[in-house]
Amino acid sequence: MRLTRRRFIAITAAAGGLPLLSIAPARADSLLRVWSGTALGCDAVLQIHHPDPAAADRLIAASLAEVQRLERIMSLYRPDSALSRLNRDGVLENPPFDLVRVLSESRRYSAISGGAFDVTVQPLWDLYAGHFSRFDASPDGPAADAIAATAARVGQDALEIDPARLRFAQPGMGITLNGIGQGYITDRVVELLRAGGVEHALVDMGKTRAIGGHPAGGPWSVGLEDPRAPGTIAARIPLADRAVATAGGYGTLFDEAGRFNHIFEPWSGRTSWRWLSVTVEAATATESNALSNAFAVMPAEATAPVVRALGLAAHFVYPNGTRMAQKA
Repeated sequence: MRLTRRRFIAITAAAGGLPLLSIAPARADSLLRVWSGTALGCDAVLQIHHPDPAAADRLIAASLAEVQRLERIMSLYRPDSALSRLNRDGVLENPPFDLVRVLSESRRYSAISGGAFDVTVQPLWDLYAGHFSRFDASPDGPAADAIAATAARVGQDALEIDPARLRFAQPGMGITLNGIGQGYITDRVVELLRAGGVEHALVDMGKTRAIGGHPAGGPWSVGLEDPRAPGTIAARIPLADRAVATAGGYGTLFDEAGRFNHIFEPWSGRTSWRWLSVTVEAATATESNALSNAFAVMPAEATAPVVRALGLAAHFVYPNGTRMAQKA
């Protein structure tokens, strides 16, 4: 099994050439403080404009503490996280507020997308990862009956959400927040920075959101990765007081041949190459994160009404590399 995690969005300041260092000024005379490191298992960058460098550094430290707090709630990889306990036990009494909130948001985006977005697809991940981890794995993927049986355990309607208790209505269910968690955490960092008086910042915790425009003037510039040539920039978009996220099956592959990826159709249990990648610009990182994943399994005629209704912009790359955009 080959699992590869690639960055979907490369970030550059509009002025260009800002070094991504540990907490340090971008230039000797700059009020833009830049931190880069790792958060949520991905590369992360904070660029904060603040007249007081010491205050900016305290805000960066507080942001990273908030990320760590939320990871303790939402991580699939920490056995003591609230999410891991829910997946293990099928019920979680007195769940943390943030877990209830993100799952409630997930239900909303499931409804908006007609079920295309679904956080209960974790059993499908387990099925495909388990299949391709075997030395004698069929290159054609899991058997059809195994996929059907696993897909029967997928569905947000069977997730009971209450501030006092979270519960799976049927056994064998599981949740992943990989399709919304990074966006949710990015939004919480943005809230913290705004409360600290920050008027210009770019927050990238795996998903990207801008506070205001670039302090040098104009918007921030966000480069979109070319899914056919990872590591290169195919296009750039301006970003000011908006968020952007990209989903694409090429980012995580289960097999060496690249036939099976982590973009699942909740209704069929099969992986999807409908689009090579989908990028969504939205008001919040939570929304752009969730809907980029939803759109990755939806036809263009189904995404267009959502784009118009929510005031989005969406950028699609077909498997042959052709590009298409939708705007409100």
